[in-house]
Amino acid sequence: MARRAPRTQSVVRIPGLLLLEIALPITIVAVWWVASKGSQSLYFPPLSDIVDSFQRLWLFDHVRSDVIPSLRNLGLGYLAACALGIGLGLLLGAVHWLGDALSPVVEFLRAIPGVALLPLAIVLLGIEPSMRVAIICYGATWPVLLNTIDGVRSVDPVVRDVAACYRLPRRDRMLRIALPAAGPYIVAGMKTALSLGITLIVVSELMASTDGIGYVTLQAQRSFAATDMWAGILLLGILGYVLNLAFQGFENLALRWHHRMHQSIKGEG
Repeated sequence: MARRAPRTQSVVRIPGLLLLEIALPITIVAVWWVASKGSQSLYFPPLSDIVDSFQRLWLFDHVRSDVIPSLRNLGLGYLAACALGIGLGLLLGAVHWLGDALSPVVEFLRAIPGVALLPLAIVLLGIEPSMRVAIICYGATWPVLLNTIDGVRSVDPVVRDVAACYRLPRRDRMLRIALPAAGPYIVAGMKTALSLGITLIVVSELMASTDGIGYVTLQAQRSFAATDMWAGILLLGILGYVLNLAFQGFENLALRWHHRMHQSIKGEG
């Protein structure tokens, strides 16, 4: 009976945590709605007008022409960054001399923001969607790569020695030892890379694009359509929140074994 009590308490706390999570956003929206009601400011229109513009722009007019291209470019660039970062990270983390030799190059390239490469990317790739995908891939690769390297190198030396004593093939060491050990690190890097990808897709659309959420938002600002501009900002916030929720679901599924292991350790303690 003593062991079941914590589980019951955690189940009871879940509705409370959900209520706490949504209470602040609801309060902010309510205060914003009331405070902005009747506003005549060009730069801070009423929230009701912003919601009307949001429905007109992002639920009907610009879904296929701008939202879908932005999400497609984000998805392609992000997936490419994850594949590149995990693949290179496993290699550089497992082969120490290679990782140490390439460390100065990695640190040098990591220090260059993806935004700084936009002029070069425009010259080389033009303003095609491939340019935006490349920028996202470049900027989002580094968190995944560095976290993967740290995760692979965090494997317990005793486990490595045991694997060497049993002469496990390098492939099995990588898939059965290094990759699971690096899993939490990789997922943390992927989460950071997702937020960077959202930022980069917007910036690339602001500077060199003929479509996308960032492009529509910039055009609204240039034409002094404040409600449309705020609607674009609101959409970006909603997309970021929804993508973060989706990633949390992926994280819970991918690291289910990791969470169970920690729960069992706490239960034994």
